[in-house]
Amino acid sequence: MQTIINSLLPEFKVQAYHNGSFKAVSSAEVKGKWAIFFFYPADFTFVCPTELGDMADKYAKFQELGVEVYAVSTDSHFVHKAWHDASETIRKIKYPMLADHTGSLSRAFGVLIEEEGLAYRGTFLVNPEGQIKIAEIHDNGIGRNADELLRKVEAAQFVASHPNEVCPAKWKKGDATLKPSIDLVGKL
Repeated sequence: MQTIINSLLPEFKVQAYHNGSFKAVSSAEVKGKWAIFFFYPADFTFVCPTELGDMADKYAKFQELGVEVYAVSTDSHFVHKAWHDASETIRKIKYPMLADHTGSLSRAFGVLIEEEGLAYRGTFLVNPEGQIKIAEIHDNGIGRNADELLRKVEAAQFVASHPNEVCPAKWKKGDATLKPSIDLVGKL
């Protein structure tokens, strides 16, 4: 397998359901800002609304960090709207829900289950230069945690603005970081 870390965001243009209307979303509009692509298997399922609701609850915090969230499934934008209208949990969502009904975006990120036409639970953080800085893929029975993703985004942003420092395990914003040097070798 080839790693996706530091590779560039793939070119794409898809339909989305966002704040009560349909719109096109493309890779060109994503570049220049931090973005999370949050892949999930399908609308009207079980674990998915718990994750999307968790992201909706934390969306304001992601926005404060300058991060746009894009939920992505292989459902159409019409199905996204129907789910939004039918589910109290999904109605909380303020971020765009991308429609990847051809599977091309899921395939480009390496999360498409070809024989099912569904995506694995994949989370990807893209920096303003269009590079993928975080890639995490879960089997579909394992839900994700928006608080942990927030911590990782803060760490990625810290490292981007402090290139000579790194964030140790369990690092949280404001905690001490490390400055890699020969003096640290064997001391931690």
